[in-house]
Amino acid sequence: MNDVAAGFSTVFGVIAVGALIGRAGVLGEDSVRTLNRFVFFIALPALVFSRVAVADWGTVIAPSSAVTVLTALIVGASVGLATRLSAGGSGPDAVIAGLSSSYCNAANLGLPLAVHVLGDATAVVPLLLFQIGFYGPLALAVLESMTGERGFSPRTLARGAVANPVVLAAVAGGVWNTVGRPPAGMVEATLSLLAGAAVPVALVAFGISLATNRILDPADMSRRTLVTAVLGKNIGHPLVAYLTASLLGLDGHLVLTVVVLAALPTAQNVFVYANRYGVSTALARDSAVVSTLLSVPVILVASALLT
Repeated sequence: MNDVAAGFSTVFGVIAVGALIGRAGVLGEDSVRTLNRFVFFIALPALVFSRVAVADWGTVIAPSSAVTVLTALIVGASVGLATRLSAGGSGPDAVIAGLSSSYCNAANLGLPLAVHVLGDATAVVPLLLFQIGFYGPLALAVLESMTGERGFSPRTLARGAVANPVVLAAVAGGVWNTVGRPPAGMVEATLSLLAGAAVPVALVAFGISLATNRILDPADMSRRTLVTAVLGKNIGHPLVAYLTASLLGLDGHLVLTVVVLAALPTAQNVFVYANRYGVSTALARDSAVVSTLLSVPVILVASALLT
């Protein structure tokens, strides 16, 4: 219990700093947009490139990694489709709802919880690489094509991918990794410094948004969509992970690993993406808040049942 609480306390602490900054108005009225643009265009691409460029593909290609990928895609697509059909949301709304239910807070919660609960920090690496190297860039390319003037089509999807800094960083990192020369010297130091800003700046921006906007306001979004996204994240995602792991023959500690990782709450990156394209920002923000609170008992119960 103390180890899980320690993993969450740091996140809540940085968000609280952001909330205090927002209440005091230190950074001005447009601070959330400015900070999120810094994360999206500078810090996040640096993080994506630096991680993908040194990734160990042997660690990524494993049975548990397959469960992680399949589970996220199944839950994200299901919640996105449900939002589109039952809640009457637009295409971009459906994308954000799908991400809110399946894009995990792997960096600042996954890493400490992997150490304290799973006993292995490398357990979260496949999830991190999948999200920052493929899942996030794919969702951003879709959002880019949906929110542009040309509308959604394979051609606009490709154009959006080419113009997206996160997608370009993922591709460049993959190429660099294939060449087999990890970033070194000043390049490595610069990327590391910028990449280190991605998580805390995103959390601060998130905290400012909490302080300057009303949480769970029905005027900002559909309550049905929020409930669907949160249930998908806190219940559907770990449950589908367990079932998928069982079907693929995983057992013991591997099952616990994929379930705990799936039970991680919505990542603040989803709020960054939503803010960048001006779609469903309240849904992304509130999903992160509610799913983070609910993920504590879910992870504790999962750990007790599967240990």
